[in-house]
Amino acid sequence: MTAGEQRRRAFWQILLFAAGLLVLTVISAGSVYLVNQARDDSKWLVHTLEAENQINALLLEVRRAESALRGYILTLGPEFQDDHEKAVAAIIPALDRVTRLTGDNPAQRDSIEKLSAAIETRLGQFAREIKLIGQGQQAQAAALAREAAAGNTTATIGSVAGAMMAEEERLYRLRSANADRSQTLAASMTGIGSGLVVLLALISVWLVRRSARARDDAETRLRDANLNLEAIVDERTADLREANDEIQRFAYIVSHDLRSPLVNIMGFTSELDELGKDIFRRIGVLTGVPAGGPPVDVADIPLDGPDKQLSADFSEALGFIKSSIARMDRLISAILNLTREGRREFQPERIDTREFIEAIVSSLAHQAAEAQAEFHVEPLPNIVSDRLALEQIFSNLIDNAIKYLKSGVPGEIRIRGRTKLGYAIFEISDNGRGIDPKDHQRIFDLFRRAGTQDKPGQGIGLAHVRALVRRLGGTMSVSSELNAGSTFTITLPISWKASNRNADK
Repeated sequence: MTAGEQRRRAFWQILLFAAGLLVLTVISAGSVYLVNQARDDSKWLVHTLEAENQINALLLEVRRAESALRGYILTLGPEFQDDHEKAVAAIIPALDRVTRLTGDNPAQRDSIEKLSAAIETRLGQFAREIKLIGQGQQAQAAALAREAAAGNTTATIGSVAGAMMAEEERLYRLRSANADRSQTLAASMTGIGSGLVVLLALISVWLVRRSARARDDAETRLRDANLNLEAIVDERTADLREANDEIQRFAYIVSHDLRSPLVNIMGFTSELDELGKDIFRRIGVLTGVPAGGPPVDVADIPLDGPDKQLSADFSEALGFIKSSIARMDRLISAILNLTREGRREFQPERIDTREFIEAIVSSLAHQAAEAQAEFHVEPLPNIVSDRLALEQIFSNLIDNAIKYLKSGVPGEIRIRGRTKLGYAIFEISDNGRGIDPKDHQRIFDLFRRAGTQDKPGQGIGLAHVRALVRRLGGTMSVSSELNAGSTFTITLPISWKASNRNADK
């Protein structure tokens, strides 16, 4: 092999390695961007669906209030009055949720103003009708109801809500198209990147095999050559050495670049620690410690001035490195635990929820006593679900409620529940330090925490809780203000069937 061929081969190997790094970098960057884009598109799709659901829920409460009031006018049955009052009480919160969900759309803001005015008018009509019934004037109340119907207030509510639903449907189609496009691009990026990686791998194999063949050819030529021709033997031996050197260099580059950075950090930290002891031991010799004496611990060496400060800085730096390594190890362990839990199959069973919650509260009694916290467990609906998952959910939330109480203020933690449309709704409230509204979503993200970080934790608990709730077919939300306490709301199916066990995987 001539010197020119060697240079060309080295050049193509370096070019191949650089191309591989470039391809991997582009694929990684593109994948991260497309995954984030797809996640944003999916978030907006969910936002649109939530807006549509809230609009439908608002219309349902208005119609429920009207139907219950008609029944009350006709029968004076107290059950109709109770149903009407509950529906009226739910209208304004439902309207607020619709306003919050559609506030990012100027067209929807105009519609929500019209809808708010129509609902306010209808609520006033409801109040007048109830007042007339209370005064024993059912006929006048019925007449007022007919007059309200003739005024088209309900029709206005329906038409405005219909327009808002049409706008949300338009946004849903637009956002669905965006999400499909993002997913298509991500799949294309993955396919192209995989193809390029395979191509580079094939080229690498080809180069290695060519180098191996060159080595084998050199060995063959060396064996077949005339042993008496010293010059030929030397030339073939040199070719063989060059081929072997190329293979060794290639193997070194691959092994060096694929070595785990964390292992390197741990190894070099240990070496630095030993090196530091040796350095300060030598400094101790210069400051009066006998050179031939037994080993002296760094902490026992008398150091003054800059040497003492240098020793402190060195120890502090090593402490930071070791704590960072330990934290990375804890995070990796936590992620592994999350993945193992994600693969566990749920086993549904009937649970006496109040007894279940009281057992969790009892297990946390010591922490509660230290925090001067008092529990109030109200009647709770029984459900069929996975016991271990529920234990992790409620234990985490109750433990957080204790952990983030205000210092010096007696804590009050209230756990209550109710049922609605086949779902059990649980609320865990406290009078603690609260959460800034801008951090309500942040606290559910993996490794993300909010507020003052004066309590131990890795930022995994709430993310894990929300993942478990979703696997159980439920939802989770938080309502909180700074210094005003927090309320975590969990909605779960009353009866979670075994046929749904792996539906979310």
